[in-house]
Amino acid sequence: MTDDGRHDGPPPFDRPFEGEDTKQRVYGAVLHAREPMTAAEIAERADCSGESARTHLSFYADLGIVIRHEGRPVRYERNDDYFEWRRVNKLARENTVDELQARVSELTDRIEEYRGEYGVDSPAEVDVLEFDAERIDDVYVELGNWATLIEERRLHERARRKAAGSTAPSHS
Repeated sequence: MTDDGRHDGPPPFDRPFEGEDTKQRVYGAVLHAREPMTAAEIAERADCSGESARTHLSFYADLGIVIRHEGRPVRYERNDDYFEWRRVNKLARENTVDELQARVSELTDRIEEYRGEYGVDSPAEVDVLEFDAERIDDVYVELGNWATLIEERRLHERARRKAAGSTAPSHS
């Protein structure tokens, strides 16, 4: 530890946004929330006043980053659709249609390998309890990887369509 209180490595768990300005702390707090939260709860996590949290949350809601749930009290949550939209736009902007198509094909091939290995169409159809106890951890890892591949292919396919200016699917 240095004398100025700065540390190497990740921020501490109890104050993950230390050193950020209020706007960034509110942003970080709402992004890390797993369920809708009140402005007061977000303010507590962001270490700011409720009024500051409400001001920044209103700004983020106007941008579509945060969803505002009316009621008493008003609650806010991260807008996952916004972040997916950003990811798709970034993929479409940073890759050519051919690169995206190649990635979709590569992901499809890997998904097909899992389908062949497990004999079902999706990881949700696999009954993990049918495997030996020694293999269950490996099966869970593979099912997680398989689900990730499916999600990545979906995002790359959306980006491919966006980059191509088409809605025609490349894979079914």
